[in-house]
Amino acid sequence: MTILLSDPRVAAIPVEDEGEPLVELTASFGPARARVRVSLAQRLLLARDRLPDGVGLRVVEGHRSVADQRAIIARYAAELSAVRPGLHDDLAELERLTSRFVAPVAVAPHVAGAAVDLTLVDGDGRELDLGTPIDATPEQSDGACYFAAHNISANARVHRALLADVLGSAGLVNYPTEWWHWSYGDRYWALTVGAPAALYGPISAHLVAA
Repeated sequence: MTILLSDPRVAAIPVEDEGEPLVELTASFGPARARVRVSLAQRLLLARDRLPDGVGLRVVEGHRSVADQRAIIARYAAELSAVRPGLHDDLAELERLTSRFVAPVAVAPHVAGAAVDLTLVDGDGRELDLGTPIDATPEQSDGACYFAAHNISANARVHRALLADVLGSAGLVNYPTEWWHWSYGDRYWALTVGAPAALYGPISAHLVAA
């Protein structure tokens, strides 16, 4: 059963944040130069070292501000409401459906600097087939954005398995409705791995290691 970020069990996880700063990823992870917690950056390096020759990791997003998270939530909720007008009268269901794809602010891994959106690239920097573009919604992709989706090519399944192997072995967990979303140290990670507390809570973009 898929656990969504809106699940009360996620919000119930305590946070014991010791103030680990953000660090900017180098250009070797792509032009976004995403910011993530130091320990997450170290784990991404470990994961990349486990990839076959000629395959790399491209991180397209890391830390996200609270304002940006709220804007994404509002935009996706509006898209869902336009497709299913009845959701206007069922706010709980709208929140549940929205959280399949965008995390509530209080538990959002990106806001904590604990998550990355990423993909695999070849030696020339071309993205490999992972089944859908990053950020394809469940509606746009007919559910193919789910990590375990069956309606993707054999190549995409192989590449997703490779992604899971290297990132999982480095301690990251996947949010199962988004093949590209992986995190370490946030509340969702803690619930998934059975940790007593999250390592990271929301952090300001200004707290960047020198």
